[in-house]
Amino acid sequence: MAVLKRSATRLLVSTACAALAGCGGADNVASPGAGTIVINPPAVTPTPTPTPTPTPSAITAAQFASTSGGNSTISITADEQLAIVKAGTNNNVDGVGTGINGVYPTSSTSLTTATDPSTLNSFFTSTNYVGALNGASDTAFQGWTCNSTSAEFGGSGARCTAVPAVGTGGSAAACPTGTIDDGLVQTFRACRLPTVITASLTLPKIAGVYYRLRGQTEVGTDVGTTGADSGITLTIQPGVVIAADSTEATNDLLIVNRGSKISAVGTRDNPIIFTSQQNLANNGVSDATQGQWGGIILLGRAPIGVCAAGTGPNNAGGTSTTCQQAIEGVTGRFYGGPTAADSSGQMSYVQIRYSGIAISDGNELQGLTLGGTGSGTVLDHIQSHNSADDGIEIFGGTTNIKYIAVTGADDDGFDIDNGYRGFMQFMIAAQRVLGATADSFSTEIDSNGAEDLLPRTFASYANFTFIQTALAPAAIRQRGGSDMRFVNGIVKSPGNVACVNFIAQEASQSDRSTVRPKDDSKQDFGPPSFNSVYFACNGR
Repeated sequence: MAVLKRSATRLLVSTACAALAGCGGADNVASPGAGTIVINPPAVTPTPTPTPTPTPSAITAAQFASTSGGNSTISITADEQLAIVKAGTNNNVDGVGTGINGVYPTSSTSLTTATDPSTLNSFFTSTNYVGALNGASDTAFQGWTCNSTSAEFGGSGARCTAVPAVGTGGSAAACPTGTIDDGLVQTFRACRLPTVITASLTLPKIAGVYYRLRGQTEVGTDVGTTGADSGITLTIQPGVVIAADSTEATNDLLIVNRGSKISAVGTRDNPIIFTSQQNLANNGVSDATQGQWGGIILLGRAPIGVCAAGTGPNNAGGTSTTCQQAIEGVTGRFYGGPTAADSSGQMSYVQIRYSGIAISDGNELQGLTLGGTGSGTVLDHIQSHNSADDGIEIFGGTTNIKYIAVTGADDDGFDIDNGYRGFMQFMIAAQRVLGATADSFSTEIDSNGAEDLLPRTFASYANFTFIQTALAPAAIRQRGGSDMRFVNGIVKSPGNVACVNFIAQEASQSDRSTVRPKDDSKQDFGPPSFNSVYFACNGR
């Protein structure tokens, strides 16, 4: 059979050659030889050997944990810190940054096995993934947030630099009763809030109108640690824009005093926006802008751990009726009390842009400041963008928070202390791409150096994403006098920045409250607890 096939091939070739000779110019065609044709087999491309994905080497303790910032004679070694994290379940300390694109995981598959946080407390939503977002298609933070170089959430959200949707028709609009007509700014009607709001006030959404803060604007007056509610509520309708007055030098801010409330409830498509007046002009702000006004302060009557001189001490139950403390950033405004379920109102679907002012070292205004607010205060779907200090700082109290994004803060993303005892879920801290201050952490947890004051700081974070960019010692700092529980998280830090930094500040090496064993007599939970946290540390 093989001979017959060869013959048939020669016959076909000869016929083809004869046909070719009958064509014009065929005589010039080179021939390989009389009646013979050579057919070279095609070259076979070898199948490439797949390059295996390199397995990252195990992280060292010195890469994972920082010993910076503590008492030089009382140390928690990097090896001890790494061992504390490894003692939890489902933690991956050897993660790499390629698993995260901006604030989104690159895969819908959880970066490490998740833990159900609802088993810890009913406040938590049950989840089966780590981080604040369940893969690249998760839309939970879209629409009500603004986008920036710090964090691109996608969706229909505007750029943070864009002029908020105040609307047109300001020249013909009238300011509502209870506000002061400041005339036109650009083309918008400025309706100023009174310095002290002494009766309930509603700010409706009116096309072409924004509401102005000038100086220290207060809702109600302080009722003390145990006073009755004032009955005063500032109500802000969806889509309303409130801007600080840039025409005078006073620090512009909004304070809700103890006993009064705020009801700022926007919607996903119509968030309420607190911003600077500069943000009302095209190109009036940039991604580098910060610190153009003071921010929002909510003060409540829930327990706190650090009492002003002559007003404490408090106890584990937070039952002291005298313990109170002055809030940072202003003079003579106090927080604290014995009412764990106290309510300062509700803020939902709210943006706070370009705030934060450092009055002096350790005395700052943040994007959002909570002082002794209770569990009756409802806070969810809140973004603090480009604060010149912390995104949110919590001084004691028991308020729980869901869906909160801190983007572009110049200092810490989440700063908690002074006996705060609460829960937070779906948290994002994405620091400034342009560079935050050197001592800025994604979260900083402490108790003002007062290790064993009661109530003891104890918070639980679930489903958090921390994108550290500042060249701080670490993304997470926890200091003496505080307890912490971390569940379902993602932590990413750049080269030369560790992931954790546990510090002890006590008087002896034998009593390091940050990492000492559980002690119920001191309301001590024990060492920090980590479960289902994915770490991509030190630029890995």
